[in-house]
This record gives sequence, C-alpha cells and structure tokens, in this order.
Amino acid sequence: MMNQRPFIIASFNHLSFTVSHSKKILWLLLFLLFAMGTGIAQQNRKELEDKRKKLLKDIEQTSTLLKQTKEDKEATLSRYVTLQKQISKRQQLVETLQAEMQFLLENVERTATVVLALNDDTERLKAEYTKIARHAYRQRLLRSKWLFLLSAQSFNDAFRRWQYLRQYDRYRQRQARLILDTQQTLLDKIKALEDRKREKENLLGTEKRQSQLLGLEMEAKNRLLETLKGDESRLARDLESKQVAATKLNTAIEKVIREEMERIRREEKAAAAAAAANSAATPVAPATPGKAAVTPTATPEVSSISKDFQNNKGKLPWPVKNGVITGHFGRQPHPTIPNIEIVNNGIDIRTDEGAPVRSIFEGTVVGTQFIPGFDYMVILQHGNYYTVYSNLEEVSVKKGDKVAIRQSIGKVSTDRKSNTSEVHFEIWKEKTRLNPQEWVGK
Repeated sequence: MMNQRPFIIASFNHLSFTVSHSKKILWLLLFLLFAMGTGIAQQNRKELEDKRKKLLKDIEQTSTLLKQTKEDKEATLSRYVTLQKQISKRQQLVETLQAEMQFLLENVERTATVVLALNDDTERLKAEYTKIARHAYRQRLLRSKWLFLLSAQSFNDAFRRWQYLRQYDRYRQRQARLILDTQQTLLDKIKALEDRKREKENLLGTEKRQSQLLGLEMEAKNRLLETLKGDESRLARDLESKQVAATKLNTAIEKVIREEMERIRREEKAAAAAAAANSAATPVAPATPGKAAVTPTATPEVSSISKDFQNNKGKLPWPVKNGVITGHFGRQPHPTIPNIEIVNNGIDIRTDEGAPVRSIFEGTVVGTQFIPGFDYMVILQHGNYYTVYSNLEEVSVKKGDKVAIRQSIGKVSTDRKSNTSEVHFEIWKEKTRLNPQEWVGK
C-alpha cells in the first residue's frame, strides 16, 4: 500500500487537473456561445415578438374598417387606400415572422451545440469518475484508511495522509454532484431545444397563412385599381372639391392663429407697460445691510406650456383611441391618378364610426367653426403650438374652454356614401405646419 501511495496521489492529481481543465473548457464554451449570441438574440427576439403582436392588432383593426366600408363605386377609393395600408402591414408582418424564424433557427443551432457539448462532458465525467473509483478499489484505499494512517512514520506524515484522504473524499463527492448537475442541465437544454423547434413550426405555419392572405389582398388591390382607372374623371372632380374645402380649412386655421397671436402680443405689450409704470411709481427702498434685494421673476404661462408640449414630441397620444393613418403629411402623388400630386397639411386617421375625438394635450379652445367638406373644426392652443381637429360631426367644447389631455372634444363624422369615418388632424407652431406623425406616439 505504501509503495502505491505516490502512484495514487499522482493519478489523483492528474485526474483532478484533467476534470478541472475539462470543466473550465466546457463553461468557457457555454459562456462564449450564450454571451455572444443569446443576450442580443433574446433582446432582438423580444422586440420582434412585440412588433408582431402590434402588427397583428393593426391588421385586425384595418380588417374591421374594411368590413365597414361599403362595396360600391363611391367607396372604391376609400377601400383601395385602406387596403393599401392593410397590405403594407401584412408585408411587415411576414418580414417580422421570417426574422423571428431566423432568430429561432440560430437559437436552435446554438442550443444543439450546447447539448452536444454537455453530452460529451457528461460521458467524460462518468469515465473519469469510473477511473477514480477503479483506482480506489484496486488499492483498497477506503477499506484500509485507518491502516494507511497508522502506518505513518511520524505525526506530520499521518497528518498529510489524513489531509490527502479528506481531499480525495471531497473530490469524489464533488465529481458526483458535477455529473448530476451536468445531466440536469443537459435535460433542460434538450427540453428548450424541443420547445424552440415547436415554436419554429408554429411561426412557419403563421407565416404561410399570412403570405396566402397577402396574395389575396394584392389581387383585390389590383382589381380595385383597374376599377379606379376607369373612373378617373369622377375621382378628379372629387379631388377638386376636396382641394377647395382644404383651402377654406387652411384659411380658417390661419385666421384663428393670426388673431390669437395678435391678442397675445397685445396682452404682453400691455403687461410690459403696466410693469414699467408700476416700477416708476414705486420708490425703491434702500437695501438693508446684510440682506440682498429680491426681484421676483414670473415665467409666462405661455412659455411654460409651449415647453411642455415640445418636450413631449413623439410621445403624445392619438386624437382617437383606435385608428389607421390613411392620409400622410406633405406633398405626395395621388394614390391612383397618375401625374397628380396632392398636398396634405396634416394626417387623416380612419377610425370607428362615432368614435370620440380627444385632445392630445392640455390647452385652450381658441376656435370652432363649420367648414363645408370638413364639417366642424376645433383649434386648441398649447402655448406657441396649435392642434387642429376637423371632420367632426359634433363638438362638445366652445371657445375659451380649458381642456385636459385625452379629453373628448367631439365626435368623428361618417361619410354616408362610403360608410367611412376619418378625422383630419394638424399641428402648427404659430404659422408653421408640422408633421403630426412626428409628435404622436407609434
């Protein structure tokens, strides 16, 4: 037994180094695989899942609006524009599903690699543990433990032997736990791999269904386009009447904003004159030694509100709870008539019939008016900014009213010919028109 002691210790140290080195390599491999890919992939995958859910919700809403639209000659353009939006959302959904499947495929490949590594490591740990047990059995190390200790030549030698036996016992226990932990991790990864494969199959089925629906919608769009091409004269007349109505709306908005700006300037001028008169009439008391004179400063309410409004750019709520943008801001080609451009000073939001129209920010009503072609219009002031809500069937506020954010100011109008309901929404900074899509949330 004593002659075999150096061999046992050398074997033990060699196996300890081998297993420790093997474990380090395994976990380094796992860390590299998941640190480089999994963290970023999970974040991107979560973003794709959120985008998919949002697109599905938008498509459901657009589908509802399409069902509400009459299928007749008068409503063809409205159906075509709404269908265009539906197709755009559906295309984004298909692309998102394809991106999700790519992430899942990469995840499956990474997990499969980890499963192989864990399986190899488990087999290696088992083989090493068997080798250690075989050495212990051959040398009768555990059975002759006391003999091994008592045969020491000195107290120091016995103490070293006792430390060796304790270390050997702890090492065996640690190896057993490591095998069990690795096996459990292996089972968890195999389950995760199966879950990812099932999820990939579900996404593949969804993508196939959405692609089929996209093809059907493209065919319907092409049929509507052919119908509209044969009806360009009527569309041109409708466009001309809408342009006349838009001009009247723009003139009314400019008039209200101009009058409001002039009123603000008069009030500021009068306030400045009154402040100067009060300053000249009030004697200035000598400053008391050791005390500083305090000059009160007042921040105009207009500046405060304007600052708040501007700081909320991109986060303001929509003027309706649910809706789809069917008309975008700025100069753009007509959706069906070639070589014709249209100009939109705001955005058009298709929504549900009778939907309440809400203020996107707290402010003051500075104007309400009926505009033929746009029905009722409401203008709210938010400091230097103005929001305009038109195509309202009825109005529930009047000039001078203070309104809160998301407060209902009226109800959207419905075109009885096409059975469509759209609110026209604009944002101005004094006399400058702004793109509302840059101000309201996604």
